[in-house]
Amino acid sequence: MRQIILDTETTGLSAENGDRIIEIGCVELLNRKFTGNNLHHYINPERDSHEDALKVHGISNEFLRDKPKFAAIADELVNYLRDAEIIIHNAPFDVAFLNMEFRRLGLPPVTQVVGSVLDTLVMAKEMFPGKRNGLDALCDRLGVDNSGRTLHGALLDAELLADVYINMTRGQDALLIEVADAPGEGGVIEVVDLSRFELPVLRANEQESQAHATVLAELDKSSKGKTLWRQFEGA
Repeated sequence: MRQIILDTETTGLSAENGDRIIEIGCVELLNRKFTGNNLHHYINPERDSHEDALKVHGISNEFLRDKPKFAAIADELVNYLRDAEIIIHNAPFDVAFLNMEFRRLGLPPVTQVVGSVLDTLVMAKEMFPGKRNGLDALCDRLGVDNSGRTLHGALLDAELLADVYINMTRGQDALLIEVADAPGEGGVIEVVDLSRFELPVLRANEQESQAHATVLAELDKSSKGKTLWRQFEGA
């Protein structure tokens, strides 16, 4: 599977109100392995960044003056993204900006170019409800080194998000024993058949049940009663 982790930096927060992309960074994974076939561009947005945006990304208007305009990199970007699964943190934001840039050039929207779009912010909220799920918080939680991230940068953030995504989804491979690195094995993957094992069932004691109920109550409160288990109670 070909996956592209993508991030953008912009002049502001609203594509609809004329803000533009100033940087785009993409990291390619093939079968969950880094290929090194990354894509990175600074872009002349043909307008200045808002002051608040400058504080986030630190990319000056002067630096961008001689950079290519989006039209100059659009074909390369579309060909690079085509048919891949695109992985973005807070995908609606970046997709909205890409769609607006594509629309200006008469190109189809992102969803008609790529195979699918996966939002890691949605994943994180499902995995860590009630927790902070920004990129820095996820790096800290999952042991990803983000010490070099003093300001936002599209390529750096895409690289960090790639590590975060791999850590978040590592459990998907937990039942596979990878022996590709073993001498003489030739990259064979052995699938473990769990039907060969009798798995013990450990019941929670009263103290554990009470602690569990307390956690559920806290989650109910933080989600304002919108937790799925309450919706399906009695169904």
